Amino acid sequence: MTKTALRVGDFKRIYDPSIGEEAWYINDHNFIQDEAGQWHLFGITQKEPPAPLKHWQQPEWFFAHATAPDLLGPWTRQEPVLHTAPDEPHVWAPYVLQHDGLYYLYYCGGGKDAAHYRIQLATSKDLWHWERHPENPMVVDGFHARDPMVMRIGDQWVLYYTATHTPTGGHWVVKASTSSDLVHWSEGKEVFRSEGIGTAGGPTESPHVLTRNGKWYLFTCTNTGYNDTTVYESDSPFHWELADEVGKFPAHAAEIIAMPDGKWYASRCGWGQGGVYLAELTWER
Repeated sequence: MTKTALRVGDFKRIYDPSIGEEAWYINDHNFIQDEAGQWHLFGITQKEPPAPLKHWQQPEWFFAHATAPDLLGPWTRQEPVLHTAPDEPHVWAPYVLQHDGLYYLYYCGGGKDAAHYRIQLATSKDLWHWERHPENPMVVDGFHARDPMVMRIGDQWVLYYTATHTPTGGHWVVKASTSSDLVHWSEGKEVFRSEGIGTAGGPTESPHVLTRNGKWYLFTCTNTGYNDTTVYESDSPFHWELADEVGKFPAHAAEIIAMPDGKWYASRCGWGQGGVYLAELTWER
């Protein structure tokens, strides 16, 4: 029997990106609170129905941006940010953090072909105006290296991302790269391997890592059902096994948010989902 480490309650919609009668979606996304206490949401976006790889029809050319006074809302649509550069087919999977008065936005900017997808960096002083870093790309690895998530562990930064174990495909994996300055990253090391084999997609999308009570938790979007996130537990932030599964809940591209009052929330979103949703997450142990 799977050891249950957490439970996720009912999801409630907090943000609908639609414009009038025109339905839009939010896919991989990220929340961050600015220094004044205002919340910001960034995410992949485009009109429904989705056609993200058919660039001549509905390209994902910029990130959705919304703001709110509280995580639960009300959320207000803002002008999109970070439109694609000439060498970027799209912008995918934003992850934003703040360090030393500067905001860092890591994202997937596509690449010259399917085997050379790039994780890029843009920076901002205010979360509204972004500039690409001159030393891009940050990471090129595997087939569709994408879905970055960055956190501080000890005296280094760690960037987790989904990829395959070879540039032309293979086992879907989660990898970790390390840095001392948020710009120069080490070669990615595999931290989790799925049983599945392929190229795009796969069961290791949208990796999200957190630590609690001395344990490390890896959340991945499995694509075994569109709304399906699996959670793995480990004593190390650099190694999880399939046997480490300790939870599962119905969400696509989930983000986990720890609030100052001790509450935890899980989000979900995706194609045809009608926006972004939050549910309270309760730890069982």
